[in-house]
Amino acid sequence: MPTPAQIEEQVQLERDQIRLGLKRLRENTRKLEEKSYASASIYGVASIDALLPKLVQRIEETNSRIHERKNGVAFKEIKQYLADVEPLAAAAIALKITFDKVFSVKKGSDQLAEVCDSIGSAVEAECQMRHYEAKAPGLLATLKENYWHRSIGTQQKITVIRTLMNRYDVEQWPAWGRANRVKLGAWLLDCIIQTSGWFDKKMIREGRKTTNLIVPTPEFLEIKDKVIKDAELFAPLAWPMLIEPNDWTNDRAGGYLLNEVMRGHTMVRRGNDARIQGEIPITFLNTIQKVAYRLNPFIVGVAEELSRLERSVGKFLPIIHHDLPPKPFDIAENYDSRKDYRRRAAEVMNLNAQEFKRSCRTRMTMEAVARFKNVEKFFIPWSFDYRGRAYPIPAFLTPQDTDFGKSLLLFYEGAYLTPDAEGWLAFQVATTFGLDKATLTERLEWVSNNITLITAVATDPIGNLTEWENVEEPWQFLAACEEYYHCVVVADRQFTSLMVATDATCSGLQILAGLARDKSTARLVNVLPGDSPQDAYKVVAEACRPHCPEVIQPHMDRKTTKRVVMTVPYNAKPYSNRSYIREALKEKGVEVSKEDLTQVVKAVRDAMNYIVPGPMAVMKWIEAEVAAAIKAGKTHLEWTTPSGFVVHQKLMKKQVESLNLQLLGRCKVSVATGDTDEVDLNHHKNATAPNLIHSLDASLLHLSVLRFAAPIALIHDSVLCRATDMSTLSTVVRETYMHLFAEHDYLRDFAKQIGAESEPPIIGDLEPESVIESTYFFC
Repeated sequence: MPTPAQIEEQVQLERDQIRLGLKRLRENTRKLEEKSYASASIYGVASIDALLPKLVQRIEETNSRIHERKNGVAFKEIKQYLADVEPLAAAAIALKITFDKVFSVKKGSDQLAEVCDSIGSAVEAECQMRHYEAKAPGLLATLKENYWHRSIGTQQKITVIRTLMNRYDVEQWPAWGRANRVKLGAWLLDCIIQTSGWFDKKMIREGRKTTNLIVPTPEFLEIKDKVIKDAELFAPLAWPMLIEPNDWTNDRAGGYLLNEVMRGHTMVRRGNDARIQGEIPITFLNTIQKVAYRLNPFIVGVAEELSRLERSVGKFLPIIHHDLPPKPFDIAENYDSRKDYRRRAAEVMNLNAQEFKRSCRTRMTMEAVARFKNVEKFFIPWSFDYRGRAYPIPAFLTPQDTDFGKSLLLFYEGAYLTPDAEGWLAFQVATTFGLDKATLTERLEWVSNNITLITAVATDPIGNLTEWENVEEPWQFLAACEEYYHCVVVADRQFTSLMVATDATCSGLQILAGLARDKSTARLVNVLPGDSPQDAYKVVAEACRPHCPEVIQPHMDRKTTKRVVMTVPYNAKPYSNRSYIREALKEKGVEVSKEDLTQVVKAVRDAMNYIVPGPMAVMKWIEAEVAAAIKAGKTHLEWTTPSGFVVHQKLMKKQVESLNLQLLGRCKVSVATGDTDEVDLNHHKNATAPNLIHSLDASLLHLSVLRFAAPIALIHDSVLCRATDMSTLSTVVRETYMHLFAEHDYLRDFAKQIGAESEPPIIGDLEPESVIESTYFFC
């Protein structure tokens, strides 16, 4: 039990989370307004989302009256300029510019003429880019790739493209002229004012000068204040805790102590709060919340030094400053020299801006490190997603982080080092180096043959940076080398706290093999014992190779088929299969025609039907039965997993329109024009098999954790524990899988729960008891 002093310390930490979260929200809002980018603020995004459908309808109604000659003189003059942009694009552009201008802190930004001209200019810029896309699509794509920087502004982008298009003699854009831009902008602005009631025109006098401004109405200011207040309720930062989190129950929220921090955090994310969850999953969640962690001082020290040196390694991306070029001595009087300097300086400034954006996650991680580096131990509050998988509530300093983030963590409680533990530490060293497909013997031999490398990395990581920065998981490799060096090589450390990770072998196929009792698939994904790890990706590649176009056959290896084999159990369709194979071949420098790609995809899927018949049949059966259930009137699907977790899958259709903009934002704006009361049949068909798999691999871990009396962490279908405990945990997971599928006929249970009309396709030649002897089931 925590002491009163410890509770007070945690309460103060949570108050800091509230204070800093509010400060960050307000600073971000202020910075966006200073940069004339209020459309990206909390209130801007929410307001534009709400108004966009109404504004689109207003513009569409105007267009529909064109043929009735009822548009009025104002629209008659500018309708030609809206011919090349659909109403949704025009509305999105107009709203973005209006919010950016009206709420900017820059003087004069909210003047009527400025707002109208800016809206018209933005619409013209979009039309101009579409003009270039129609006239020279390949050239435009090349120019964007080579000359656009994410950090430069919209106007600079259009200037760059216009200049280069003229250089390549592409048909010039017929400029609209300011008068026409202002008329177009004024009409769109009037549509916004009439539709929303959020903005108004205000005349002010300064001496003899009269200025017209666009200002928010009192009604909108009330809306803005409410949106910001609502956002502030969910602003507190989510950090690890200094004491054990509150236990979850069906009646009371667990996790943080203060209600202000717990807003927005429920036991089941996107689930049905009215559902009562079983005792086992809740006990599981409370168990993993009691695991204590601490920061790895070795990794923290290396990260701080590399930050000082401005050196990136893997996912560790500190701010890297690039110095501006020196000014030429004749910059004042030499035009060419001045122009060349400005160009080179602009490139450096763009690069610095990009470096700052790229470093965002690393900077936030190091902020959390600074807060917790002197903390003796901390805990992580967890919650479920609606399939039963466990996720940390904090975003940083958790096991479900990047390679760098994971390397920062150690279990607080060390375990005495045993000979068996030495082998698992070696396993972690070799696996993070990149030998995850090698046999256990090969991994241990590699470590024995590379003691010099391990010692060099562990004792002088900065001086030997080139030896570890390019391995598969460099930061976890670094942490593993340091632990192995001290525990085994020099043996000056008798207890180990390192998190050693083992993963399921293609867990989707493992679960489906158990459901279908499919022996051939089970052997292929290491459910059954073998002398070496099986490679399903390689087997599929070899089987489909003869049926692929001859020119592609030499390139059909495990790397080409891997993503398809991984994702088909999660209901990936031929369209996504095409993109995965195209990308894999492109990495090999191979371009594939549409016809050949179609043949390759068919060959891969046909091979899977032959090699993993049980899983393929189960997925097809699930899709058919789900379609029948929805057509029969079900509005949602619900099933209870073997651990007692209730999965509630409710997927309703949304009316959504999307458009692609060349210049604004991230080039894509989506708007939900409303929810419907219609069940999304296709979404249910595509989502049920993956969600069933996820719910069962989650159930496997719920049951396993309760049989494992040692610190444990989870990453979806991967488990992490101390090297001393890994053999025990591996046995527990295998035994739990055996009980899950040997003692339960879960596919038939699932069929009853969703009201299936036909018998599930069960092959029945697998004896799950055999998994007990499988070395590579979790490895």
